[in-house]
Amino acid sequence: MDRPRLLVFVRHAESERNKAKKGNIFFADEEARSIVKGIPDDKINLTTNGFMQAEKTGPAIRNQFGVFDYIYHSGFSRTIQTMEGILKAYLEEEKNKMNIRVNPFIYERHTGYAYDMTEEEVRKNFPWLQEYWNTFGGFFAQPPGGESLAQVVQRVYIFINMLFRDRKGQKVLVFTHGGTLRCIRFILERWTFDQAKSWPKGHSPANCGLTVYSFHKNTKKLELDEYNKVFW
Repeated sequence: MDRPRLLVFVRHAESERNKAKKGNIFFADEEARSIVKGIPDDKINLTTNGFMQAEKTGPAIRNQFGVFDYIYHSGFSRTIQTMEGILKAYLEEEKNKMNIRVNPFIYERHTGYAYDMTEEEVRKNFPWLQEYWNTFGGFFAQPPGGESLAQVVQRVYIFINMLFRDRKGQKVLVFTHGGTLRCIRFILERWTFDQAKSWPKGHSPANCGLTVYSFHKNTKKLELDEYNKVFW
């Protein structure tokens, strides 16, 4: 086996920005933005509901997958808090067997100058942005001052290669982000550029949703077993 035997990716639980943006790309207005305005992306915390999601997910992960060899998180507050909530389901001796590491290659896509902007502010400051986005698509288009998903793929590729090199035959749990997860699927499932442009309707990753790959002996590859499985 020249790769991990199990990879479980968990998108972080509901964050304060998730709640404030209500599924929108930008903040709807100043009121929506006010709660998280000025807080950098790596310091955004979970909501009360997010902590509940993590704690409800923990027992299901422990029951289904048991103890992992390695756990990785992005270093952002919301992935750390999700991990801590899930690990409450494990016994201390079980947690002591799992190696926890931070990896900056799996943090969320950097959204650039429009990070804290409302929809109105984006239209005013970047009047060309929508036409540019329509032309290049959601995979290659680069937010002003930020990263395209194609650029995120480059660092995620390094992370995946590390797992294949160093975690052969092991069980690995990864806490990451929605945009990063799209790039992970692009690599592991060999998506085309068109597939990676956007999530199909109804397929956006859920907060605390699991994406599971396991090694299949017949194909000798990691195959997708589950996507977006939630337990809350």
